[in-house]
Amino acid sequence: MYSFRNDYSEGAHPKILQALADTNMEQTVGYGQDPLCLKAVDLIRRLCAAPEAAVHFLVGGTQTNLLVIASALRPYEAVVAAHTGHVNVHETGAIEATGHKVCAVQSPDGKLTPALVESVVTSHTNEHMVLPRLVYISDTTETGTVYTKAELTALRQYCTRHGIFLYLDGARLGSALTSPENDLTLPDIAALTDAFTIGGTKNGALFGEALVLAKPDGHFRWHMKQRGAMLAKGRLLGIQFQALLEDGLYLELARHANELAFRLRDGIAALGYPFPVASPSNQQFPVVPNAVMDRLSAMGYEFEVERAVDDTHTCIRFVTSWATPEAVVEALLKDLASI
Repeated sequence: MYSFRNDYSEGAHPKILQALADTNMEQTVGYGQDPLCLKAVDLIRRLCAAPEAAVHFLVGGTQTNLLVIASALRPYEAVVAAHTGHVNVHETGAIEATGHKVCAVQSPDGKLTPALVESVVTSHTNEHMVLPRLVYISDTTETGTVYTKAELTALRQYCTRHGIFLYLDGARLGSALTSPENDLTLPDIAALTDAFTIGGTKNGALFGEALVLAKPDGHFRWHMKQRGAMLAKGRLLGIQFQALLEDGLYLELARHANELAFRLRDGIAALGYPFPVASPSNQQFPVVPNAVMDRLSAMGYEFEVERAVDDTHTCIRFVTSWATPEAVVEALLKDLASI
């Protein structure tokens, strides 16, 4: 059996485990104020060419998203997201639970454009409606697509003109940065967004997201504490991000996941199966007959069922990770060819 359900099924890269073991008996202050976290903060600022940015370490993506949105918006303000956006689909109404409506707009590729944002902004005309004031995007998107520098710049310019906060969820930022279609760098993202995350959970860490705020919110730690997001042993997060980022390991792991996803994509396409969305990242979405899907499951392969395409075909999702063995990808393709 092998699981292609997600990119966080494994524990953590050995370098991270070693770093945690090496510092295990060190005594430090808590809540992210220890020397290990502070060193990781300095490293992230340097990599982002953003010396004035605030960096906060949090445990998970949903927690981070709701904190950013709750801290950035007034009670009557709302979020604009693609209909496939994580905050709209996969967070159990966490954003609405904080008192903020998510205004979802249909997007064919999971990305937002100024025109799509404008369609939401102009349809909210008075005080009887929520006021769209934060644009939520992710890179990669939930459909595996990535933003280009031109696309992100256009969103930045639109948001600046209209006084809208631009937030990029980077849960799979490593996969985006190492995609062949990417032309963004960390400094670009830091300069073009108001806030973004560097995801660790889905790229080799035990857990953790690093939140980068271009304009520090002097009371963000108050938001963290009030909502249970301030980890007493915060150093566990700082250690992991230091290990991931100090020698290029973060991009190396993401590149491995992408390369195996492309091998999987090309092999499946060669067998004649279509892909509704061309994904240049570690998520791949082929459409297969239901009988083939059932056979693969019976063989012990795990994957996500995305949606029914018709009565006899289903779009499924394969996700590769930093730890996916090449031999397993080859075995899947061989088994698929035999069906």
